[in-house]
Amino acid sequence: MKGRVLVFGSTGQVATELSRTGNVDCLGRAEANLEVPATCSDAIKRYAPTAVINAAAYTAVDKAESEEAAVEVINAFAVKAMAETCAEMGIPLVHISTDYVFDGSGLNAFAPTDQTSPQNAYGRTKLLGENFVKKSGCVFAILRTSWVFSAHGNNFVKTMLSLGQSRDQLSVVSDQVGGPASARAIAEACVKIAKQLRANPNKSGVYHFSGAPDVSWAKFAQYIFERASLDVNVTGIPTADYPTLATRPLNSRLDCTDTCRVFGVGQPDWRKELSSVLTELGALS
Repeated sequence: MKGRVLVFGSTGQVATELSRTGNVDCLGRAEANLEVPATCSDAIKRYAPTAVINAAAYTAVDKAESEEAAVEVINAFAVKAMAETCAEMGIPLVHISTDYVFDGSGLNAFAPTDQTSPQNAYGRTKLLGENFVKKSGCVFAILRTSWVFSAHGNNFVKTMLSLGQSRDQLSVVSDQVGGPASARAIAEACVKIAKQLRANPNKSGVYHFSGAPDVSWAKFAQYIFERASLDVNVTGIPTADYPTLATRPLNSRLDCTDTCRVFGVGQPDWRKELSSVLTELGALS
């Protein structure tokens, strides 16, 4: 429908939450197949929206290691088609990216201007997509997020709840630290940012959005179990003891200062967001 916000993605965590905000059209694979970038351009022209939010991506991080070329099409070249079409039509684009564009070193929160150096295929393809957006000439906000959770799809919170039903002890990585971000909060931020970009294109740029306070996966798991009244003992382990195909960043902290200053979008308390998710799942104690 013309005059509404067009969302790429329909079943993912953020796209599901965006569909609840109203006045958006969410496109699934049948309407815009990111494996065929031209279909993304066609969809934007057909809908003629007031703004575009890209909440679709290839996010199977480990699997991406063995099929990087195919992942590039979805995470970069489809994004290129979106951005160039938005530039042509004068439509702002909000593109969701990831902390995986950084190398995950150090202890300080990464600022939007910090040097990027992705350590896995997923991060490399997402960074390529970011670069295409920057070069397109469109009005844009690249919104890097981390540790997304919700009551939908596959995510850490749902995995912990499932494991907590059958186990009383779990080993969870304790040397990876970041700010969990609820899909609902991300969706609300995207809508606010899109609206402001329409009014003030000079706000274009790269921004960060994550929850606060920063926490390790092990501490996050422990809090989930406490809130869900699940008696599970969490033992923290180093990343080296939990090998994965793709390298994970130890430091996923994001500096969200600019997002608050420019758009008035502050960091949500992930503990409150978690309570809402657990309530929706019927798991809150």
